[in-house]
Amino acid sequence: MTAELPDWMMAPRPSGWEADDLDHLPQAPRHTELIDGALIFMMSPQRSWHARVIRRLTLALEQAAPTGFNADQEMTVRIDKKNRPEPDVLIYTAPYEPDRTWYAPEDLALVVEVVSEESADRDRFMKPPKYSHAGIPHFWRIEDEDGGLVVHVYELDTATGTYVPTGIHRDRLKLSVPFTLDIDLAALAA
Repeated sequence: MTAELPDWMMAPRPSGWEADDLDHLPQAPRHTELIDGALIFMMSPQRSWHARVIRRLTLALEQAAPTGFNADQEMTVRIDKKNRPEPDVLIYTAPYEPDRTWYAPEDLALVVEVVSEESADRDRFMKPPKYSHAGIPHFWRIEDEDGGLVVHVYELDTATGTYVPTGIHRDRLKLSVPFTLDIDLAALAA
């Protein structure tokens, strides 16, 4: 016995889903991404640790950001026609627009993925190359290490269009790019 999918889950065209389709799917779960033309639904319950890290990191980045940089969370990035992933936290430089539903890569200085069990492969292997090929200058991947945070920091090598690792941080995140910041990582996870 097979269950029928609701009509809204059927791609609107033979070539599949496109980035702009996400703005016309009110029935879709709140956190729906488009990866290589496939809808990805965040269906497993979010851990409190994951939500707390996202909330506290967004606030810390917002407080550290100089004029012209803003922090947001869980907004999609329209990379191309078939890809609109949703990083957990992002730093953007575009003017604030209250009705915005996505950011363009050129609007972003940093994207952050806070890895969960459900998203681990996407956050570690699928999304970073998409972000780097789109030209987003900075990428961080945050992992749960026995309840604490470990932040893997990457910077775009513009010659190759790929990210190169610039550090792994456990206690403090002290950086000069994309702007000067000093974050107590233990406080974010506590």
